[in-house]
Amino acid sequence: TSRSCKRKMGNGKLIPLFNMPVVSFFQCPFGRRLPCDIYWHGVSFHDNEIFSGQVNKFPGMTEMVRKITLSRAVRTMQDLFPEEYNFYPRSWILPEEFPLFVAEVRMMKESDPAWKPAFIVKPDGGCQGDGIYLIKDPSDIRLAGNLQSRPAVVQEYICKPLLIDKLKFDIRLYVLLKSLEPLEIYIAKDGLSRFCTEPYQEPTLKNLHQVFMHLTNYSLNIHSGNFIHSDSVNTGSKRTFSSILYRLSSRGVDIKKVWSDIISLVIKTIVALTPELKVYYQSDIPTGKPGPTCFQILGFDILLMKNLKPMLLEVNANPSMRIEHEQELSPGVFENVPSPVDEEVKVAVIRDTLRLMDPYKKKKKDNLKSPEASLPSPCLKQVFPKYAKQFNYLRLVERVAALFIRFLGVKGTMRLGPTGFRTFVRNCKLSNSNFSMATVDILYIDITRRWNSVGMDHKESGMCLQAFVEAFFCLAQKRCKSLPLHEQVATLIDFCEYQLATLDEKRLVCSRGIMERRPALITYQPDGLHLAPAHHAPLLNRMAAANKLAGYRSHRL
Repeated sequence: TSRSCKRKMGNGKLIPLFNMPVVSFFQCPFGRRLPCDIYWHGVSFHDNEIFSGQVNKFPGMTEMVRKITLSRAVRTMQDLFPEEYNFYPRSWILPEEFPLFVAEVRMMKESDPAWKPAFIVKPDGGCQGDGIYLIKDPSDIRLAGNLQSRPAVVQEYICKPLLIDKLKFDIRLYVLLKSLEPLEIYIAKDGLSRFCTEPYQEPTLKNLHQVFMHLTNYSLNIHSGNFIHSDSVNTGSKRTFSSILYRLSSRGVDIKKVWSDIISLVIKTIVALTPELKVYYQSDIPTGKPGPTCFQILGFDILLMKNLKPMLLEVNANPSMRIEHEQELSPGVFENVPSPVDEEVKVAVIRDTLRLMDPYKKKKKDNLKSPEASLPSPCLKQVFPKYAKQFNYLRLVERVAALFIRFLGVKGTMRLGPTGFRTFVRNCKLSNSNFSMATVDILYIDITRRWNSVGMDHKESGMCLQAFVEAFFCLAQKRCKSLPLHEQVATLIDFCEYQLATLDEKRLVCSRGIMERRPALITYQPDGLHLAPAHHAPLLNRMAAANKLAGYRSHRL
């Protein structure tokens, strides 16, 4: 039956979210095999037997936003576009990069004696502030055996945050990843501002351990005696982000610039995550196999620096959607009390997510009267593909991932075997007298062995995407030595895509048995280009990569 969607408050009262007719929600703790319009998983995508509908989780998202994996993904983009990805603090992965961490900090201190850094150590799988601590020197890291069992990321601590009422705060923004292919991203127009509960001071040996001063985690500060629950969204220890923007605007701050920088940060972060998410997706939902479409609400934790530059702290795959908090009535007796600020922000996010994913929009034959007129204005703003032209040039690794997926061979796998890697090199015509297939094998073995030794998932043998990306960068640097890395990579991608497009066209012609009646295909020649006759333009149009060949005259491979 159809009904208005409602949410349950802590006191059991049902409050309508919106008056949109939807299929009733049913809780299925043991899974469900019958068709549904929307499957709402609690934690992660874990059901490979869903063949239709929409699922509110992407395969692999939980793994991708873990602190180490996120740091690796952003670091890859920093290698290509260092200026574009300077919104993520300098990071080292422990324990594998501990010697590098020590050496780099020593070198930076020697080059700048006035530099007095602090660092924050975050366990890889930690959440809600669990296990986080600050240090002033690499020697302070707790290496007493626990890093091997619990790897971590250590980051340069942001010592000069923007303060409101002398308190440090962060921003939780809700982002809807509506689709991977094509990429579609929405950002909520409002978010939460979560405050520390002790006045901020820059880190010193005396205050390093004062978590209520340095850590903005709500789950930590709620236990502070200074935490303020407020019935107003403009005051207290948790406020709306819009209330902060209003205060900044009153000081003359360019709010549009702040929002523009935040939108840029969000898009660039998702661009960094997308390549490996696509590898997970094809593993769980292979092409050609019936399966659901996916979407997911993400929680972006962002810190504004004193100069208003946004910095990414982390991404949460399962942001809390609770709209109440526990209040202690008497010792040991707690009651769930509604939180106006959570209700203001989160109800709108859930409502508009369901609104965007509404299956009834695709069932016009039902002749249902549109409920849009009775709904509040949308809180989710599309930022991609709306701003695609500004950011598409960053999507190089996504194109490398497409090559990786093409040569995986076995459906459902996430690792590339040695045969697949050799086939990639051969089909893309990357081997020559200076780069033999024996050298190809050595490159594969060396890089794969190193990546498999750094604590990655060992359920499958072979080369993971990160290892393939490293190998691809290595090949690009060998072939285009005089260019910046991002241009080297882009040039090699163009070359590979062109070779594969040519190969696909040849196979298509052969399969139709009309090779002798077709004109000569485009052939790549270092000294120039020989194109098929102009009246065969449809043939060329099917080969999108061929459009980029003009650049090869100036950049010979």
